[in-house]
Amino acid sequence: MKLWDKGYDIDSWIETFTVGNDRELDMQIARYDVEASMAHIRMLESIGLLTKDELDMLLKGLQQIADEIESGNFTIEDGVEDVHSEVEQLLTQRLGEVGKKIHSGRSRNDQVLVDLKLFYRAQLLELADDVTNLFHRLLSLSEQHKDVLMPGYTHMQVAMPSSFGLWFGAYAESLVDDMRLLSAAHAIANQNPLGSAAGYGSSFPLNRSMTTRLLGFSDMHYNVVAAQMSRGKTELALSYAIGSIASTVGKLAMDVCLFNSQNFGFVRFPDAYTTGSSIMPHKKNPDVWELIRGRCNRLLNTSNEVALLTSNLPHGYHRDLQLLKDITFPALSAVRECLRMADFMLQHIQVNAHILEDGRYDYLFSVEEVNRLTLTGVPFREAYKRVGKKVQEGEYRPDKHVAHTHEGSIGNLCTEQIREKMKEASAFAQRCS
Repeated sequence: MKLWDKGYDIDSWIETFTVGNDRELDMQIARYDVEASMAHIRMLESIGLLTKDELDMLLKGLQQIADEIESGNFTIEDGVEDVHSEVEQLLTQRLGEVGKKIHSGRSRNDQVLVDLKLFYRAQLLELADDVTNLFHRLLSLSEQHKDVLMPGYTHMQVAMPSSFGLWFGAYAESLVDDMRLLSAAHAIANQNPLGSAAGYGSSFPLNRSMTTRLLGFSDMHYNVVAAQMSRGKTELALSYAIGSIASTVGKLAMDVCLFNSQNFGFVRFPDAYTTGSSIMPHKKNPDVWELIRGRCNRLLNTSNEVALLTSNLPHGYHRDLQLLKDITFPALSAVRECLRMADFMLQHIQVNAHILEDGRYDYLFSVEEVNRLTLTGVPFREAYKRVGKKVQEGEYRPDKHVAHTHEGSIGNLCTEQIREKMKEASAFAQRCS
């Protein structure tokens, strides 16, 4: 069954090629198709295109389908093109001719578009929850290990004293910026396209403000052409947010892989959270973090895929846009899985509190010595030369006391300020919960 059926058959290979993965992917948006249809028919009744009795019948029928979706008893049958066709077919089979009235005043273009907006909006809120959970985990670890010093690096060379408080806290604050991109993507998704039909509106007196209110959108895409042009733009904003999160989590995973190695020995995990080698009995590999790193690297390409798919398309609907689901749906699942797994693994991280007892890290404190001399009145460049000369001649002996007090330093992590930043950045999720 096809919504565009005109009474002739389509070649089976052509049909298979054009349908693609829609049946499988559409199962994820089925509940939103029903939700949008309920709002649409309420609006149709308000403008006289449905009677009150017809509306009640259709609402009851749609609720039955919604219950089947919720219970896992809903399927898109073979030969049915997509979820939109399946829902309309079920209504017609169960209710008769009234089921055929549900599509008045809309096109499959704005029908799938509103379904996707609702889906992305919900997914962004769930993704925000996952980001928030990892954020709080990192901030908690930052506070827990704030007094444990570790080496800081530049150019992969031992540079200056850092701390686990700084390291964990840095990734927490980085997630704040990722949350801001999620907020921007949510604002783009949270606009109603329903009523734009095929992209040029309808001669029916549709009440688009009513469906905007019923579906809980914060606004609508007013211009009907712009509404259709948002397909692709919504996905691009979403993919930028996913890529930003992937960049943060992937970098964290890389750090953990390094720090977990024997050459570093900064952190470790219980044996149950590592894997082994088939020939080396001593190996305890950080495969989880390596896979997080690899998946996050792949996710960085999501925005490129979306941009390349849509960048040379003129306005209006094109079947290319169907492929956006193939890109964004798996990416959403993958980034959420990485976030949840990173949070789970960090619950079990074990920190080495004695790293700087190793003499290889003595030079970390050379800058501290330069600064101490400068505080006594020695010009900075002269202090730098004095300490540098000691280093070169092998006479440098570290004073491992550090006294960093400015905002965001070892001794002043500004945890509460970072927490407030996240609260502000995630306000969109709180408003919609």
